[in-house]
Amino acid sequence: MYAQAIAQCVQAVRTMETYLDKAEHYARAKKFDAAVLLSTRLAPDMGALLYQIQSACDYLKGGAAWLSGQQPPRHEDNEQTLEDARARIRKTIEFAQGVAANRYDDAARQVVKVSWVPGKLTGENYLLQIVIPNIYFHVAMAYAILRTNGVDVGKMDFIGPVNAFDA
Repeated sequence: MYAQAIAQCVQAVRTMETYLDKAEHYARAKKFDAAVLLSTRLAPDMGALLYQIQSACDYLKGGAAWLSGQQPPRHEDNEQTLEDARARIRKTIEFAQGVAANRYDDAARQVVKVSWVPGKLTGENYLLQIVIPNIYFHVAMAYAILRTNGVDVGKMDFIGPVNAFDA
């Protein structure tokens, strides 16, 4: 279950690359620097687009690491361009996909401490109450920030590729 949940989260984070591609296309068509979009936000007290990308990546790498009994890799929050943001997404996905499924065998028994949560969490509660909701929250906020700024992202961009087959 844990490897499949992390795989689902990988797909969610990966969709943000599509958002950035569309943002770049939009900026080129409107003749402005696409990096401006990285500092846009929905409300004054909310994290900007770049923060949403960094946060989704942090929850993915944290989930993959803590649930597989590892320390998460450290990523500096120094991205400044869309390409930097893409690189952050890619290195996060590379790490998460590099964790072998059998590393999650003891995931439910892992004990995880999140700085802003009093007490400790079981691996299951960490996955279901922290990792998955936070990844989807930050991916959705990135989507909403770009959408409200005119970028042509739609529901299928949020969902991402679907692995369909012919019957």
